[in-house]
This record gives sequence, C-alpha cells and structure tokens, in this order.
Amino acid sequence: MPGDDEGRFRDKLIRTKESWARAGRLLTGQTSDPAQDRLPPGQRLVTDFPVLDLGVQPNLPPEDVRLGLDGLVAVPVRLDWAALQALPREAFRNDIHCVTQWSRYDNDWDGVPVSSLLEMVRPKDEARFVSLEAHDGYTTNLAMEDFARPENFLAFGWAGRPLERQHGGPMRLVVPHLYFWKSPKWLRRIEFLSEDRPGFWEVRGYHHRGDPWLEERYG
Repeated sequence: MPGDDEGRFRDKLIRTKESWARAGRLLTGQTSDPAQDRLPPGQRLVTDFPVLDLGVQPNLPPEDVRLGLDGLVAVPVRLDWAALQALPREAFRNDIHCVTQWSRYDNDWDGVPVSSLLEMVRPKDEARFVSLEAHDGYTTNLAMEDFARPENFLAFGWAGRPLERQHGGPMRLVVPHLYFWKSPKWLRRIEFLSEDRPGFWEVRGYHHRGDPWLEERYG
C-alpha cells in the first residue's frame, strides 16, 4: 500500500489529470494519417524515456511475477515467470506516444507477441474486450481488435537490457498504435469480456480507445 507521501502524490496527480480532461488540455483539434505522418497531432519528440505512473512502483522480483488470463476463454491460465520466459520471444521496434504530449521514436524491445497468448487461451466468440490489471492497482481497457493486433506484445526488455522497474519491469504490455496509457506497466491480469469495462483513466475523463492520430486524448 502507498505511504502518506505516495498517497498525496497520487491524489495530486489524479486531480491534475482530471482537470486536463475537463479543460481539453493539449488538444489541437487536428487529426492525421499514421501512413503519412509519423508524429501524431500535438506531440513533441523526446530522446529520453519519461517516467509516469500513479506514484507507486511495485518491486516485483521475477520469481513473484504471475500473469492470469481468464474470463471468456476456452483455457484460462496463470503463468509464472518460468512459463512466461518459455514462450516464443521476438524483437520489436516501435514508436511510443504518451497522452502527456511526448513521443519517442525507434524503441527496441524484447518480448512475447500477444498472438502467442491468444493461441494459448483461445478467446470465445463473445469476447469483445479485455480489461488489463496491474500490480499498482492501475487498470485500462481495450477492444479485442486493438488488443489482438500483431504488433502488440508483453515486454521483458528495452534497449538491449531487462526492462527497468520504473518502466514497468520486469513485464509490461506494449500497444504502440494507441496512447501509452493503454500499455500498462507491471501487468498481472488480462480478463476477456463481452462488454467494455472502462479503466482507471477512462472513468476520469480519458478516451476509451486513445488513438493518437485521431487525438483521442479525452472522451
């Protein structure tokens, strides 16, 4: 549980970002096509990797990592670190775009494609959404067509090194075609659902999908 200082930081952060949603902060009113414009509207390029979270960075030794996949699936599973490491790994390169306006190009990751998870659990036909839960209490939602895209993956490494705690290590989800709040750090559960379940920021004024090129910051 967060301490007093962490709790105050979390409360202040939530109030600030809720006020951004109410005010439409950073909105340009523009849209663009990712096939033509690499940088989405209103974004600025950075070369560092900013750290944003809810004020709590769980300290998760790999041996304590568990990932549950359940809900509307034929084969619910709970994977420990050894099982996760045994899944087929791939290298990924992508750009990432944060709703707080920064974008970073050419990120090199090591991870497991979401397609491998889907093959394992076999979602039922009525599964149309997923709810994603993290160890810090964070949640977010994705439609199945966004979750199941071939470029999405569980990340274990970044820039040739194990993923650092501040960036979601030892494991996070990466969904590069949406704003980065849709890529939860310290992932612990993926629940397959028939109905949408808005997550932490979505119930606080943020868009349910979050397409950067459509500037879906708030909803």
